[in-house]
Amino acid sequence: MGGAISLLAVNFIIAQVFVVAFLVIAAKSRARRPAIWCAAGFAVASLSAVFETVLPFTPVPKLFAVGAFASVLGGFLLIRFGLGLFYQVPAKPPHLTVFFAACVALDLAIYELPRGTFQHAFFYQMPFCLVQAWTAASVLRSERRSQADRLLFWLLALSAIYYLVKIYAAIAAGSGTTAADYLTSTFALISQALGAMLIVAAGVAMLGVMVKEIIDEARASSELDPLSGLCNRRGFLERAVPLLHDGGDDGPGALILADLDRFKLVNDTYGHHAGDEVIRQFGRVLLDLMPGQAVAGRLGGEEFAVFLPRVSLADARVLAHGMRAALASRGIEGLPETVAVTASFGVAAIAAEELLEMAMRRVDKALYAAKTGGRNRVECADPPMRIVASAGSQRMQS
Repeated sequence: MGGAISLLAVNFIIAQVFVVAFLVIAAKSRARRPAIWCAAGFAVASLSAVFETVLPFTPVPKLFAVGAFASVLGGFLLIRFGLGLFYQVPAKPPHLTVFFAACVALDLAIYELPRGTFQHAFFYQMPFCLVQAWTAASVLRSERRSQADRLLFWLLALSAIYYLVKIYAAIAAGSGTTAADYLTSTFALISQALGAMLIVAAGVAMLGVMVKEIIDEARASSELDPLSGLCNRRGFLERAVPLLHDGGDDGPGALILADLDRFKLVNDTYGHHAGDEVIRQFGRVLLDLMPGQAVAGRLGGEEFAVFLPRVSLADARVLAHGMRAALASRGIEGLPETVAVTASFGVAAIAAEELLEMAMRRVDKALYAAKTGGRNRVECADPPMRIVASAGSQRMQS
């Protein structure tokens, strides 16, 4: 009995460590509610160790035996609810409640069945198997496909299989003739040891996916311009450069560079609040009009860029004209209705194998031409220069 009780104590301590860890996650992440529900799940499930430890010494063993069953099952259901929120595959609380009540009633009904029989083992272990399989299915149904998510799925699936195996292990190894002498059985030692391993593995995997969420949030925040709602320069480059290699036969795409006209005059005349609103409104124009696969960023000050994967120069030029017209007709809070804010645009088609830096230099020249040509205009860049080998010599072509 001493070995089984020691393992129960270890499992209880492990569960409390995970409770604290999930509460820390809740304080640091936007996934606050899922982490709190997972913390609650580990806290409730850990009560089973208390019930099972007291079980051999109480005059009412049935109460504590059912309490141990209910606490583990309730903890698993709370974790299912929390992970459902995290993966946006929610479980409805009424469904969880009905399932819990039905399983506890089933456990009460089978309490008097002889232990070590298939009937008792099957109906005792199957609820745990179903909950773990249900939770694994929620991870699989989500749109998240990182390595951490896949690992969590397989660990939950393994946990479901573990409870199936326990049906036959309880019969083969023997789980005691009564609930009170369960802790003296070989099965208790095996069950608690393997259970501890699965608790640690699954708990670490759950923490892993939530920590990854925090890291992704921090990275996104560091690459986001809070004023315009677009990427900052770093975020724009991080997202645009990989897309240069995905253009296929039609080439990488096109690049638009935009600069707000006389932006300093707006700030000096109407104040920085009005200038900030101009930035915000232009960011919305770009987000509203650009295709879904495009990447837009505020490169600094009043300069913006839009990368359009697999878009031709002609289509990019039409889009730039639409952006120009949308901004010019947009009312800006803090500015008189008679004041129209405009922007100048440069557009370039990116050649195959061309570096983004080189394309930006070409489109910057087109933007400069739009500025010097009267502003509130769209100008297209010249094609990139390339080296062509011929008859042992090289000549420049455009």
